Amino acid sequence: MVLAGSMMVPLVYGLAAGSGGLGSFAIAVAVTAAAGAVLFRGGRRPPSDLSVREGILLVVTVWATACFFGCLPFWFSPHFSSFTDAFFESTSGFTTTGSTVLPRVEVLPPALQLWRCFTHWLGGMGIVLLGIAVLPLLGTGGMHLYRAEFSGAKSEKLRPRIAETVLALWKIYVALTLGLYVALRLTGMDRFESACHAFSTLGTGGFSTRTASIAEFRSPSIEAVLIVFMVLAGINFTMHYRLWVERRSRLFFGDPEIRAYAAAILLSTAAITWSLHQQAALEGWPALRTALFQVVSITTTTGFVTADYEQWLPLPQLLLLALMFSGGCTGSTAGGLKISRLVLLWRVISREFKRMVERRGVFVIRLAGEAIPETSIQALLNLVYLSFLINFTACLMLAAMGLDVLTSISAVAASMFNVGPGLGDVGPAKHYGGLPAPAKWVLSICMLAGRLEFYTLLVVLTPSFWRK
Repeated sequence: MVLAGSMMVPLVYGLAAGSGGLGSFAIAVAVTAAAGAVLFRGGRRPPSDLSVREGILLVVTVWATACFFGCLPFWFSPHFSSFTDAFFESTSGFTTTGSTVLPRVEVLPPALQLWRCFTHWLGGMGIVLLGIAVLPLLGTGGMHLYRAEFSGAKSEKLRPRIAETVLALWKIYVALTLGLYVALRLTGMDRFESACHAFSTLGTGGFSTRTASIAEFRSPSIEAVLIVFMVLAGINFTMHYRLWVERRSRLFFGDPEIRAYAAAILLSTAAITWSLHQQAALEGWPALRTALFQVVSITTTTGFVTADYEQWLPLPQLLLLALMFSGGCTGSTAGGLKISRLVLLWRVISREFKRMVERRGVFVIRLAGEAIPETSIQALLNLVYLSFLINFTACLMLAAMGLDVLTSISAVAASMFNVGPGLGDVGPAKHYGGLPAPAKWVLSICMLAGRLEFYTLLVVLTPSFWRK
């Protein structure tokens, strides 16, 4: 029912703008609302709080259901040839991936354009956190949802009550969205496109109203604004709370994850700027501007493009592929393995070298001054191993369908870590529409698995999960 209410936003806009083809959109809203009403009336409140397994199952169900009903406006429209394409587009939206099957985005009516970008905004922070805020009002607990959504990361409660925590984060999310909208308007972008790109940027999604993405605008000021807000969207939202609400700037700028995040962006930008200067003989500012935008876009897994980086030298291409794996900060709307996990992984490796030299030494791994339990370190190693195992398996499946090696590897990485554009046949100047239908389903599952941190989705598929 909440999803149907969200669909009303682009529908009302389409009616106000006088655009045609809204009948199919209205049918999708009606079907979604009816399904929600049936479930609401037919269900009953559980007698106690949710168990861990129920919380995990509910998280997976919420995401899968949102992707299914969210694809109905696409499926009922004449612009998507199959349910597979519609579901892929919807999954790409809610998981904030930004991959598209459309060869030309401009053919979509304004209502569908707005819905595509709005799914990014909802998926970035909205669906599960909204469930946490609503479920306690219905007599069910929400803390298990909070843990399942951020599995593998430290869930830091900012307020005593989970609903207050969600509300605090929502206020920051909305404030940043409004700030970006105003900034884009000041750079000359019109109201509609400013709203669409504000939704896509804060959700770190990457859907644009133009087929050529941000490159179509040819505006350094628009690129500068988007760089700032992409960087902000890729930072842990609990740290935003520390900075903007509690005014604890020392804690914000002293956070090791944020420092590593900034270092990754700066070092990668410097390397790619040098490569572009060598390849195309670009002057310092054009090369820096192009490199910085693409590095920030890929690191935050937003996926906006201002250049066809498939035409670059192998070094910058490989760097961007590595940044797809790393992603943004834990607790942000970005995808990827997350910077904090990579920092911890590096410290685990460093500890092993110390152990080789000092066999009797006891070394404790710390992050932000806190000792990390060995169980958490083991879970981290398991997660990294599982992510690469799924990645390799999905690559084999795509290769078996006839896709070349580069396309298979980059498409799986871009989908699993919610980036969007890849390399090869799914490069920044191309789209996913030409892939076979089974490949789109594999990549849709990869999007969901990456968004739900792998374990949350895969544990539902194990027999032990269903045993009493």
